[in-house]
Amino acid sequence: MRAAGQQALPVEIATCNRYLAHELAGVKEGTVLLALGAIAHGAVLRAMRLKQSAFAFAHGAEHALPRNITMIDSYHCSRYNTNTRRLTTDMFRTVVGRATHLARKRTSDHP
Repeated sequence: MRAAGQQALPVEIATCNRYLAHELAGVKEGTVLLALGAIAHGAVLRAMRLKQSAFAFAHGAEHALPRNITMIDSYHCSRYNTNTRRLTTDMFRTVVGRATHLARKRTSDHP
């Protein structure tokens, strides 16, 4: 377990990214992804071989990715972010609600 505010090491991110790329290759077209934090946001882009500069991280941002995949960003729900109120319960509920809404809409549009 990491101390509050401590991020993953680059070698850890690189190691996990191979597995993430494999997982993302298998998701259905039209999938909605919720990236919990800038590290997750960047990892998805690297795994999909997309330019980071084309998709700026911002809480609540929605990104149209290949294969009609949408990635929605959220600040990570770490103790640090919640204690400093960078991420509030309402902010998190809103972004999860938006991701859920999009996923349900896509499911009902393509049974």
